[in-house]
Amino acid sequence: MRQLAESDNPRRYWHMGDEDGRAWLFESVEGDGEQWAVRQVEVGADRTARRYWWRHLQDEAGFLTDQPLEIWELTEIPREAFEAVWEATG
Repeated sequence: MRQLAESDNPRRYWHMGDEDGRAWLFESVEGDGEQWAVRQVEVGADRTARRYWWRHLQDEAGFLTDQPLEIWELTEIPREAFEAVWEATG
């Protein structure tokens, strides 16, 4: 994961929400023809946000996904939108 995160490969940014008000945002990098999350923000229905990346892979509430993203289930978003949430979560 760290190798992908530190690579110069282009980044893409994604969002997904559910009917319970939870949301997930991802920064991804292509590896072996698939999109892999290198940073991830999870926002709970209570608006509590947690973030994961190679330096913080998991905690008691969740973890950085270790599977390629299924991008057909996601909405691509601007980098600035992801970064705003990432920074607000820090």
